Amino acid sequence: MTVIRSIALTIAALSASAAFAADNWYPSKYGAADTIGAANNLSPAASLAAAKLVKLGKVYSLGVVTGRDTPAYPPRTFQIVITQSNDGTGQLLGSNQATANDDILMSYVGIGSQLDGLGHVGVNHLYYNGKHAKDFVAPDGLKKYGTESVPPIATRGVLLDMAKLLKAKQLPAGRVFNRAEIEAAEKAAGVTIGKGDVVLFHTGWQSLATTNKAKFMGGEPGLGKEGAALLAARGVVAVGADTWAVEAIPFETKTEAFPVHQILLAKNGVYILENMNTAALAADGATEFLFVLGQPKFQGAVQATINPVAIR
Repeated sequence: MTVIRSIALTIAALSASAAFAADNWYPSKYGAADTIGAANNLSPAASLAAAKLVKLGKVYSLGVVTGRDTPAYPPRTFQIVITQSNDGTGQLLGSNQATANDDILMSYVGIGSQLDGLGHVGVNHLYYNGKHAKDFVAPDGLKKYGTESVPPIATRGVLLDMAKLLKAKQLPAGRVFNRAEIEAAEKAAGVTIGKGDVVLFHTGWQSLATTNKAKFMGGEPGLGKEGAALLAARGVVAVGADTWAVEAIPFETKTEAFPVHQILLAKNGVYILENMNTAALAADGATEFLFVLGQPKFQGAVQATINPVAIR
């Protein structure tokens, strides 16, 4: 490790400790009027550098299939209805008797692979940049922080294989990883997480989504508060995992609820990517890649069902 890198990591660690402890988390460092948070760390230079990581042309789907049986945080459900132009009572289309199908989706958006926007989780009704829910939350959609405003993300993705690092096919529920584990995983992967990155954790937990839904939703391994503050201090755009909430559950402090969501979303404007399909990347030993996400632009949405891709 070079002296410069060592100093940089020490500064990031100190900044992480400050971010973790500070109560004065707003206004945002990106400005009191900012609405996109850590997406400000995206840049043409970062996109160009990430594109140069593509050597094999191999594309990985990071999204899972979403359907009626997809496990989800209660009371979230999914239902799809197919309508036909001619169901025995309707009329055929045109003289050539064209027929067609349409679909009606009745679903929570935060189900399956998803992006958590900055209007999703707050601290005592205060959200990113200290904005109170009463000032932007409405039944017909968010008036600020809707996921349609998140810029397209094309940047370096980094996979930290925590299952491999901790020598387990599948980490147990409640197993937390913080600064020590993150830095060890970086060293094992030969990467240093930096500004503009998207960080994904592989824990092996996603395999339970189709084999043991009760266990899958009953808890999970994941990121801790110190680790979340560290990644935010490094300037990452988003943090994701192959789990339904990214953070360790049971929570590190029993009396708290979703503290990592609060640190990342509300206090630092870092997006959360849940239920990422990281298995193939981990199996191939991928550590860095081009990460690409263009989320649906549903106006005023709190979350977005997504299928980002990794390209090596």
